[in-house]
Amino acid sequence: MALENTQIQDNLTETFGESVVNFRQEKDIFTFEVASDKMTSVILFLKNEESLNFHFLTDLCGIHYPDSPVNEQFAVVYHLHNWIENKRIRIKSFINGETPEIKTISNIFLCANWMERETYDFYGINFIGHPQLKRILNMDEMVSFPMRKEFPMEDSGRTDKDDRFFGRTPSNS
Repeated sequence: MALENTQIQDNLTETFGESVVNFRQEKDIFTFEVASDKMTSVILFLKNEESLNFHFLTDLCGIHYPDSPVNEQFAVVYHLHNWIENKRIRIKSFINGETPEIKTISNIFLCANWMERETYDFYGINFIGHPQLKRILNMDEMVSFPMRKEFPMEDSGRTDKDDRFFGRTPSNS
Protein backbone atom coordinates (compact mmCIF):
# COMPACT_ATOMS: atom_id res chain seq x y z
CA MET A 1 0.00 0.00 0.00
CA ALA A 2 1.47 3.36 -1.06
CA LEU A 3 2.26 6.02 1.51
CA GLU A 4 -0.43 8.71 1.25
CA ASN A 5 -0.25 12.37 2.26
CA THR A 6 -3.14 11.88 4.67
CA GLN A 7 -1.22 9.15 6.50
CA ILE A 8 1.79 11.46 6.93
CA GLN A 9 -0.44 14.32 8.08
CA ASP A 10 -2.42 12.13 10.50
CA ASN A 11 0.75 10.67 12.08
CA LEU A 12 2.27 14.14 12.52
CA THR A 13 -0.82 15.88 13.90
CA GLU A 14 -1.51 12.98 16.26
CA THR A 15 2.03 13.19 17.64
CA PHE A 16 2.81 16.93 17.45
CA GLY A 17 -0.58 18.65 17.35
CA GLU A 18 -0.52 22.37 16.53
CA SER A 19 3.28 22.39 16.07
CA VAL A 20 2.78 21.01 12.54
CA VAL A 21 0.52 23.09 10.28
CA ASN A 22 -0.31 24.23 6.76
CA PHE A 23 -0.30 20.85 5.05
CA ARG A 24 -0.62 21.15 1.28
CA GLN A 25 0.39 19.59 -2.02
CA GLU A 26 2.62 21.93 -4.04
CA LYS A 27 3.14 20.58 -7.54
CA ASP A 28 4.51 17.08 -6.93
CA ILE A 29 5.69 17.44 -3.32
CA PHE A 30 3.78 17.26 -0.02
CA THR A 31 4.65 20.32 2.07
CA PHE A 32 4.02 21.48 5.63
CA GLU A 33 5.39 23.83 8.29
CA VAL A 34 6.83 22.98 11.70
CA ALA A 35 7.48 25.18 14.74
CA SER A 36 11.24 25.71 14.96
CA ASP A 37 11.50 24.34 18.51
CA LYS A 38 9.92 21.05 17.37
CA MET A 39 11.91 20.53 14.17
CA THR A 40 14.43 18.06 15.64
CA SER A 41 11.65 15.94 17.12
CA VAL A 42 9.67 15.96 13.86
CA ILE A 43 12.72 15.00 11.78
CA LEU A 44 13.55 12.15 14.18
CA PHE A 45 9.93 10.97 14.08
CA LEU A 46 9.81 11.02 10.27
CA LYS A 47 13.04 9.03 10.12
CA ASN A 48 12.32 6.49 12.86
CA GLU A 49 8.58 5.86 12.40
CA GLU A 50 8.39 2.55 10.51
CA SER A 51 5.25 3.53 8.62
CA LEU A 52 6.94 6.69 7.25
CA ASN A 53 10.62 5.76 6.60
CA PHE A 54 12.02 9.16 5.60
CA HIS A 55 15.63 8.01 5.83
CA PHE A 56 17.24 10.38 3.33
CA LEU A 57 17.82 14.13 3.63
CA THR A 58 17.88 15.39 0.05
CA ASP A 59 18.42 19.07 0.80
CA LEU A 60 18.50 21.70 3.50
CA CYS A 61 18.56 25.41 2.70
CA GLY A 62 17.66 28.85 3.97
CA ILE A 63 15.33 31.59 2.76
CA HIS A 64 15.29 35.27 3.70
CA TYR A 65 11.96 37.15 3.85
CA PRO A 66 13.05 40.67 4.89
CA ASP A 67 9.55 42.17 4.59
CA SER A 68 7.89 39.58 6.85
CA PRO A 69 7.24 39.99 10.60
CA VAL A 70 10.43 39.59 12.67
CA ASN A 71 9.59 36.02 13.76
CA GLU A 72 9.19 34.92 10.14
CA GLN A 73 12.08 36.72 8.44
CA PHE A 74 14.07 33.53 7.87
CA ALA A 75 13.08 29.99 7.07
CA VAL A 76 14.96 26.72 6.97
CA VAL A 77 13.63 24.23 4.43
CA TYR A 78 14.23 20.48 4.62
CA HIS A 79 13.58 17.99 1.82
CA LEU A 80 13.24 14.36 2.91
CA HIS A 81 12.85 11.25 0.76
CA ASN A 82 11.35 7.86 1.52
CA TRP A 83 13.24 5.54 -0.86
CA ILE A 84 10.95 2.58 -0.22
CA GLU A 85 7.78 4.35 -1.40
CA ASN A 86 9.62 6.96 -3.51
CA LYS A 87 7.83 9.71 -1.57
CA ARG A 88 9.26 13.18 -1.06
CA ILE A 89 8.27 15.85 1.45
CA ARG A 90 9.24 19.47 2.09
CA ILE A 91 9.29 20.89 5.61
CA LYS A 92 9.59 24.61 6.30
CA SER A 93 10.34 26.21 9.65
CA PHE A 94 10.25 29.98 10.18
CA ILE A 95 12.78 31.58 12.52
CA ASN A 96 13.47 34.97 14.05
CA GLY A 97 15.15 37.62 11.89
CA GLU A 98 17.14 39.26 14.70
CA THR A 99 18.65 36.01 16.02
CA PRO A 100 18.19 33.40 13.28
CA GLU A 101 18.87 30.04 14.90
CA ILE A 102 17.55 26.49 14.97
CA LYS A 103 18.89 23.21 16.33
CA THR A 104 21.19 21.18 14.11
CA ILE A 105 20.09 17.91 12.58
CA SER A 106 23.67 16.92 11.67
CA ASN A 107 23.50 14.34 14.45
CA ILE A 108 20.47 12.75 12.72
CA PHE A 109 21.62 13.04 9.10
CA LEU A 110 25.39 13.33 8.68
CA CYS A 111 24.98 15.00 5.27
CA ALA A 112 23.29 17.93 7.04
CA ASN A 113 26.71 18.98 8.32
CA TRP A 114 27.80 20.63 5.07
CA MET A 115 24.29 21.79 4.15
CA GLU A 116 23.99 23.61 7.48
CA ARG A 117 27.45 25.13 7.05
CA GLU A 118 26.47 26.40 3.59
CA THR A 119 23.20 27.84 4.97
CA TYR A 120 25.13 29.54 7.77
CA ASP A 121 27.70 30.85 5.29
CA PHE A 122 25.11 32.45 3.00
CA TYR A 123 22.32 33.45 5.42
CA GLY A 124 23.94 33.64 8.87
CA ILE A 125 21.52 31.11 10.36
CA ASN A 126 23.04 29.58 13.50
CA PHE A 127 22.54 25.82 13.82
CA ILE A 128 22.72 25.21 17.56
CA GLY A 129 24.85 22.20 18.43
CA HIS A 130 26.56 21.94 15.04
CA PRO A 131 30.03 20.37 15.49
CA GLN A 132 31.91 22.85 13.27
CA LEU A 133 29.73 25.74 12.16
CA LYS A 134 32.02 27.97 10.09
CA ARG A 135 32.14 29.38 6.58
CA ILE A 136 32.45 26.77 3.87
CA LEU A 137 32.50 28.72 0.56
CA ASN A 138 33.11 32.38 1.42
CA MET A 139 36.19 33.86 3.04
CA ASP A 140 36.38 33.67 6.83
CA GLU A 141 36.97 37.46 6.91
CA MET A 142 33.54 38.23 5.46
CA VAL A 143 31.24 40.02 7.87
CA SER A 144 28.09 39.87 5.72
CA PHE A 145 25.96 37.02 4.46
CA PRO A 146 25.61 37.30 0.66
CA MET A 147 22.20 35.64 0.18
CA ARG A 148 20.41 37.96 2.58
CA LYS A 149 18.24 40.48 0.80
CA GLU A 150 19.85 43.47 2.48
CA PHE A 151 21.34 45.23 -0.50
CA PRO A 152 19.97 46.46 -3.84
CA MET A 153 20.38 43.98 -6.67
CA GLU A 154 22.21 46.47 -8.85
CA ASP A 155 24.43 49.47 -8.36
CA SER A 156 22.19 52.45 -9.06
CA GLY A 157 25.22 54.51 -10.01
CA ARG A 158 26.22 52.41 -12.99
CA THR A 159 26.48 54.39 -16.19
CA ASP A 160 27.55 51.59 -18.52
CA LYS A 161 24.08 50.09 -18.86
CA ASP A 162 21.16 51.32 -20.89
CA ASP A 163 17.84 50.07 -19.45
CA ARG A 164 16.28 50.12 -22.92
CA PHE A 165 18.34 47.08 -23.86
CA PHE A 166 17.07 45.10 -20.87
CA GLY A 167 13.33 45.76 -21.31
CA ARG A 168 13.21 47.97 -18.24
CA THR A 169 11.46 51.00 -19.65
CA PRO A 170 7.70 51.19 -20.22
CA SER A 171 8.06 52.17 -23.86
CA ASN A 172 11.23 50.13 -24.40
CA SER A 173 12.32 52.71 -26.95
